[in-house]
Amino acid sequence: MKNTYFDLVEQSYYFPQEGFDLKNGFLTFHGVSLKYLIEKYGTPFRFIYLPKIGDQIKKARNLFNRAIKNSAYKGKYHFCYCTKCNHFHHVINEALKHNVNIETSSSFDIDLILHLLKKGKIDKSRIIIHNGYKTKEYLEKIIALQEKHGFTNDIIVLDSIEEYHRLVALKPKSKIKIGVRMAINEEAQSAYYTSRLGIPYNAMAGFVEKEIANNPQMELKMLHFFVDSGIKDTPYYWGEFQRALKLYTELKKTCASLDSFNLGGGFPIRNHLGFEYNYEYMINEIINNIKTVCTKENISEPDIFTEFGKYTVGEAGAIIFEVLEQKQQNDTENWYIINNSLMNTIPDAWSIQEKFILLPINKWNNEYGRTNIGGISCDHSDYYNSEDFNQEVLLPKYSSKDKTPLYLGFFHTGAYQDSVSGYGGIKHCLIPSPKHVIVDRDDRGNIIDTVYREEQSVIEMLDILGYNEASLTKKQSI
Repeated sequence: MKNTYFDLVEQSYYFPQEGFDLKNGFLTFHGVSLKYLIEKYGTPFRFIYLPKIGDQIKKARNLFNRAIKNSAYKGKYHFCYCTKCNHFHHVINEALKHNVNIETSSSFDIDLILHLLKKGKIDKSRIIIHNGYKTKEYLEKIIALQEKHGFTNDIIVLDSIEEYHRLVALKPKSKIKIGVRMAINEEAQSAYYTSRLGIPYNAMAGFVEKEIANNPQMELKMLHFFVDSGIKDTPYYWGEFQRALKLYTELKKTCASLDSFNLGGGFPIRNHLGFEYNYEYMINEIINNIKTVCTKENISEPDIFTEFGKYTVGEAGAIIFEVLEQKQQNDTENWYIINNSLMNTIPDAWSIQEKFILLPINKWNNEYGRTNIGGISCDHSDYYNSEDFNQEVLLPKYSSKDKTPLYLGFFHTGAYQDSVSGYGGIKHCLIPSPKHVIVDRDDRGNIIDTVYREEQSVIEMLDILGYNEASLTKKQSI
């Protein structure tokens, strides 16, 4: 009996499934022919399928609004996109088509906001949540958004008490809306530790009562609560969630202006074909828990904010490689060497052992076997680590005599990869950033694909490194 890769997938998971199907022996992604893209652009290339972004936004909004309606919850739901997850113009522009609010993380984000305003992508009433560590420059730019540029709905979320003192020292002329971030007990492998992010739980109530409540220049609007491991149906998550709700009720009794509860990010995305997560159940539980506590404490139900980044764009992205060579290193270890570096292109997999959906694009009717995937850099860590078989994965077998190469795809890579690796910069072993393709659909549903950026050239890298004499002369004259 021939055990094909298709047999393996069909027996292990429901297939086809959302986002993945086969057409004429080649994998498709959200209905997009990967065979067509490979033939048109070659490999390696990274691409993002823009319509998936809107699908994710609508899904979250519908589930939250349905839960709010069904439970007669009196607060509203606000969807924010956190720009740090993927800063590219085409990504943010797609999210803004769905009227999202924005969460910023650094000083340069404010310049991005002003650019969007200038281009007419947002107006001055858009809700802007300012997170991240607040340097003096960052705070100055935030204040200028309100006092110079006329924004009316930006909220500064304080990460520490010192940030509050830096803000007060700048002597803003107008009333400033602020939020406070609660430091949570992070769940480590063997113990708990208090996150460096946020204001300590035990210090929060006293700080708000003594300083914020007595400052007419400041208006407390939001409690920010975020668990790094994500929104999960675990005793740990619900324990931290209940602590945050208890703190919210205490602060609400001190500052009546407090009216928003921010869940931060945290919704997971699919990282394997067997992924299961009941979004509807979790949202209903969140809404019902907040409503129950507010009713018990006789306080109004807050507006709910989320700052979904990875959830918004992660499942829209993919990167496609070609297997260049098969290496049998001993009796048991086989390697597929791909035509770029995994450390450079999906650094989350290398740095924090993040998992992505890995699938072959072709040869699904071949027998399968265990193999390792390695990049072409000289670093021994340049491989994809699978938690199932230590570092091995199951993929179709192939012969070097085959006319068609084996192509591999890493899917749901749309969040953080370019930010972490430094898009267009200098990569390990001077391996170039791959071609970047944007895939969209027109009003009739037809696929539109365009090249956002060609593969990084030698000239571009030499220029960054200072080997371009004209570039050096220009820098020296400055």
